[in-house]
Amino acid sequence: MGAEIELAEENAAAVFSAQRVRGRLRADPRQPVASFRDTLGWGRERLVGLFHDGAPADALVHARSHLVDEALCEAWRRFVAADIAPDLALIAVGGYGRGELLPHSDIDLLLLYQPGALETRRGALEALFAFLWDIGLEVGSSVRSVEQCANLAAADVTVITNLLEARLLCGDAQLFDRLNAALQPQRMWPVDTFFRAKLEEQAQRHHKFDDTGYKLEPNVKEGPGGLRDIHTVAWVCKRHFGQLTLTELRDRGFLTKAECDELFAGQDFLWRVRFALHMITGRHEDRLLFDHQLRIAELFGYVDADHNRAVEQFMQLYYRTIKSLSCLNDMLLQLFDEAILQRGAETPLRPLNTRFATRGGYLEVRDEQVFRQQPLALLEAFALWQKHPEITGIRAQTLRLIRRDARFLTEVVRGDVNARRLFISMFQHGEGLTRTLRRMNRYGVLGRYLPEFDRVVGHMQYDLFHTLTVDEHSLHVVRNLRRLAIPRFADELPFFSRLFAGEPRPELLYVAGLFHDLAKGRGGDHSALGADDARAFCLMHGFSHPDAEDVAWLVRHHLMMSLTAQRQDISDPRIVTEFATRIGTRQRLDRLLLLTVADIRATNPVLWNSWRESLLKELYFGAVRALERGLENPISQSERIAEIKRAAVQQLEAGGLDAVLIGRIWARFEDDYFLRHTPAELAWHLPAIAAAQDADLPLILAEAQAGRGGAVFVYMRDRDRLFALTAGVLAQIGLSILDARIHTSADGYTLDSWAVCETDGAPLAGAHRLVEIRNRLREVLADPKRKAVEINRLLPRRLRHFAAPTHVSFRPDSVRSRTMIELVTMDRPGLLAVVGRVFARRGIRIDAAKIGTIGERAEDVFFVTDAQRRPITDPRLLQNLRDVLQRSLDHVATRIN
Repeated sequence: MGAEIELAEENAAAVFSAQRVRGRLRADPRQPVASFRDTLGWGRERLVGLFHDGAPADALVHARSHLVDEALCEAWRRFVAADIAPDLALIAVGGYGRGELLPHSDIDLLLLYQPGALETRRGALEALFAFLWDIGLEVGSSVRSVEQCANLAAADVTVITNLLEARLLCGDAQLFDRLNAALQPQRMWPVDTFFRAKLEEQAQRHHKFDDTGYKLEPNVKEGPGGLRDIHTVAWVCKRHFGQLTLTELRDRGFLTKAECDELFAGQDFLWRVRFALHMITGRHEDRLLFDHQLRIAELFGYVDADHNRAVEQFMQLYYRTIKSLSCLNDMLLQLFDEAILQRGAETPLRPLNTRFATRGGYLEVRDEQVFRQQPLALLEAFALWQKHPEITGIRAQTLRLIRRDARFLTEVVRGDVNARRLFISMFQHGEGLTRTLRRMNRYGVLGRYLPEFDRVVGHMQYDLFHTLTVDEHSLHVVRNLRRLAIPRFADELPFFSRLFAGEPRPELLYVAGLFHDLAKGRGGDHSALGADDARAFCLMHGFSHPDAEDVAWLVRHHLMMSLTAQRQDISDPRIVTEFATRIGTRQRLDRLLLLTVADIRATNPVLWNSWRESLLKELYFGAVRALERGLENPISQSERIAEIKRAAVQQLEAGGLDAVLIGRIWARFEDDYFLRHTPAELAWHLPAIAAAQDADLPLILAEAQAGRGGAVFVYMRDRDRLFALTAGVLAQIGLSILDARIHTSADGYTLDSWAVCETDGAPLAGAHRLVEIRNRLREVLADPKRKAVEINRLLPRRLRHFAAPTHVSFRPDSVRSRTMIELVTMDRPGLLAVVGRVFARRGIRIDAAKIGTIGERAEDVFFVTDAQRRPITDPRLLQNLRDVLQRSLDHVATRIN
């Protein structure tokens, strides 16, 4: 038996000596249930106490298993047989078979029997399992013969894997030996077949987690780099070498001492995290959910720092640990591949240069001292992998050397012109760049070459907006830019792919994408700090000063386009002209758009939708027109309105409407109505308005719009609380509001346009959904007595664990004689309805609303006036409004009524 198993048993016995446990279990023979329950409860409390005292996690999990062993064997002796029961054996399998139990782990048992044995002991066995339930041991059990086990194992790799962990608890040892003999590789699942099956199983498991362990709420056990990856290595090891342990792998040269220590340290950390999860939830839990992250960070002793919260420090250690374990998993499985699948294969060595060769499609070094003697080769290995697509991987021994010698990428090496030329050539080559950077990150080389990158490895931001760590997000941005350059992905985002095809220096965008967030966590403005880093990098890597300035400008302003599109009124030509002036050139505009799209899509999978795409395109084309016209000669508001009207009239006349009628209706509407709607929208509204009589009102139009989610239009005589009621209905029926444009005609009719989508960002779901919207809005808005809409949607689970105190600020919009209110608060169902009610009670009219959701935060902008259409300037009224909004919104925790 391996040294670590012996040590584990010693540690377990030290926590729970067999003599003491048995004494407690036998304390009151007349009330065994109470004695057993008391003993198990005492054991749980002792383990929790040891956890808080900092005991090693391996001692805790093995001690829990030892305690359960004693309880099961004592119960077996009591109900089944005082001595060895012939033809019956109670066997621990799965994780319990490994001797690893957390407080609420599954206790998997196999009752192995010889035909005929069950009938003679059926009553005793039924009493045993009833007793186990009574004492609180929720066991998962199977009852099978050796032959049944063998048949199931031969057909299913999960069954054979489970039985590989089998450990005899009590009963017939010879029967247990027969089971082990039946499962040998000579009879089923030869080592090479088993190995291939486990590789495929791991690949499928990783795919369920999008092949990354860097999730907001990772699975400690099943996710990539988690405990299951360690188990996979152990299973292959057992199948290939018999009962060889991980420590014995080191003794056979498969692991160095440093790697073995790293593996066990990582395993102990993950066990400790899982132990804490079980402890704080009181159940079997492997998901590191948001609220659990906060509590475990505190349990582990982390405290908030100036620019790094305690939970972010803890999660960075977690992500770095699984990154290390993923790397070890790669290396060990590659070693097994070479030892199992390629054993005896004669594969010729194909030299690439004096430092590297390939063998069987795998890259390897020709001298094990090459990275120490020529550290530049650490970069060269990945450059060769990138430029030779026929290379399928790196041989395990070379991976080991890369991990061992990455520290030789010192400042002196980074300053070498050849190293810089080699590194930047990867960006200039383009093809395979994403895979190359990810591999360099995985094996610790990228962070060694770029210290700015190393600082953010595993750095998470505790919010719902950023779904990946900073390092993974940055690489995803590069990946998204690369996909725009690859023809086979052109159908994903056709317009942006065509735009990218005209980019003469794509490497500038790739560098900007890599650097745009690398200054996060340092304090200060990460965009400004990152721009300085990017400029220095470009100049050191041979870029011209203009190119370096362009990259630095992109990093400095990488948020400008999305913020302008989502938070400003881009229907106003003056806003667009101001934006275009800040951009300056068409080339910068194109590059900023492409970087913005890549960044949004890499930040959060639900953040990119047709609505945001349409906003960015609207701003982009407006800026293009401004640049082509000349910034010194901006388009006037009247010119823009005339353009929109002409285009709309063409569509309306084609549909049979008379120009005189069109003009008569439009004469009632203010200029802003035309500025804020497209010609297609005007052509959609007007026929319905023309046909409507007062008796038909409210007029409700709803349609799904390609590229924009969906639109709702409300036309009726103005009334109090209209904004709050409409927002309330839309929230009540499960829609997300993206934008609101509120207008009132000269004769007192409202023309309110709402951009909406389903809560998951999808377009409106079918004709029945449109009917539901129209009917529900008409029902509520037609009722003059209706003052509020009840919204009973619960706050989503994830939002409950965040706090975003309400912040309200005011700015004058003097050009349009209105006040701009910026509201940042916790997102929740019905938020806009609450805001609308607050405004209505104070006679505040909403002119327009820009709705933004940033993870758990709502960042909304309202353009408002008083009841007389004047801007709100009274400081007392503004302060009162701020106080009421903060009080109203911060008071609501989980439900809006």
